[in-house]
Amino acid sequence: MAPRPSTVPQVVIFPFMAQGHTLPLLDLSKALSSKQINVTIITTPSNAKSILDHVSKHPNIRLIELPFPTADGVPRGCENTSQLPSMEYHAPFLMATKRLRKPFERVLNDMKESQSLPLCVVSDFFLGFTQPVCQSFGIPRLVFHGMGVLPMAICKASWVHKPNPDPDSGHIDLPGLKLPFVLTASDLPHEVVNSSDLNDPMSQFLEEVGDADVNSWGVIVNSFEDLELGRVSYFESFYKNGARAWCIGPLNLHDEDVNTQNAPFGSTNVMKWLKEHESRSGSVLYVSFGSQADVSDAQLDEVGLGLVESGVQFIWVVRSTTWSPPNDMKERLDDRRGLIVSDWVDQRRILSHVSIGGFLSHCGWNSVLESLSVGVPILAWPMMAEQALNARVVVDGLGAGVRVRNQGVAGGSGNGVVSWKAISKGVRELMGEGEKGTSARERARVLGGVARRAVEEGGSSYKTLDELLQKLQCQC
Repeated sequence: MAPRPSTVPQVVIFPFMAQGHTLPLLDLSKALSSKQINVTIITTPSNAKSILDHVSKHPNIRLIELPFPTADGVPRGCENTSQLPSMEYHAPFLMATKRLRKPFERVLNDMKESQSLPLCVVSDFFLGFTQPVCQSFGIPRLVFHGMGVLPMAICKASWVHKPNPDPDSGHIDLPGLKLPFVLTASDLPHEVVNSSDLNDPMSQFLEEVGDADVNSWGVIVNSFEDLELGRVSYFESFYKNGARAWCIGPLNLHDEDVNTQNAPFGSTNVMKWLKEHESRSGSVLYVSFGSQADVSDAQLDEVGLGLVESGVQFIWVVRSTTWSPPNDMKERLDDRRGLIVSDWVDQRRILSHVSIGGFLSHCGWNSVLESLSVGVPILAWPMMAEQALNARVVVDGLGAGVRVRNQGVAGGSGNGVVSWKAISKGVRELMGEGEKGTSARERARVLGGVARRAVEEGGSSYKTLDELLQKLQCQC
């Protein structure tokens, strides 16, 4: 006897195996679950436990595990980019994920046989193979980039039009797109700048997934309408068949644990330290460069000395396994002034704590949204990928942050290490009472209120998610 088809609508979500790509899709899973949608998340065995930790309170979210493919150039046992020894392994890792196509096809085939095909599949941009598979089953594929509309639009336009910088100023103009800042080649991701090199395996891969991207049924965007200022239609113009970009963020605000006072920070020391600083609201700087940035020990030395020299209280998450504070920093640092943490922390709960007044960040899009959605301004220090564009959006577009300037390279050797003086100056500028810091704090506070209203009942993101589900159910 064939299994009875489920009467509850289902959505399949297939994240790319990287923390920054996965977390917002877990938030989307929770948002769908709260609307009585069954969610199936496809992942690999070593990623399953951390995913289950995030969604354990939602019984209608289930996981399907697919073995991660073995491939040349990918160290055995690495199933997440955070496990890669360095970013040199990133391209082989991406290529390996293409071998998940057949197992993914079998998953959908099993669903078809049990008469439980999903309303749609939401899959990461890097998992382009899902598009033709979904098409063969007649299932809408919605692509997820993990970026805001404006950075995506700039990348799309640069990839398609391949503009040449002005020889005198270095400025770049993109047809039909009005920007709130002057764009230069240094603002663009390396892969976009080198997109014309089709002999480069990474460029070939991006060309392939980009073709799948523009043929997708739609785009899930982790942003909200008031942040994008009418640029959604320009971004949509790069897609085929009338595909729509659905702004349903900030997705992190769908996480019910963020404002739960009894939820763990991940470290009792962090919770205790923050509680001791509650009396001075907004006095603490949170410092973190994400899970992917490769920050040298020499640069970490400069960061530490810059933080101490600034005179601002701080909590700093350090991912390095080789760095320890230099002696001159240890001598000047006491537990009241700063806390250095090397284990996992709940960044969202830290940012929402009353004592936090600023965020020294690499400007990954998740971090940008998590900070601004709770009204915390950003000291922007982009390091890779589209982070330079995100920094320009935050500082020059939204006015909700200031920038770490690269003047004063440590030692004057041109080694790219930003000096402690530049870091200290940026910290004081953001956290101090000067015009730039004051303005950034006010803009962040306003944006935080707008972000929260967007996901509340009646807000733009709330209504957009409902509209998306209605359209998918009608089509089905």
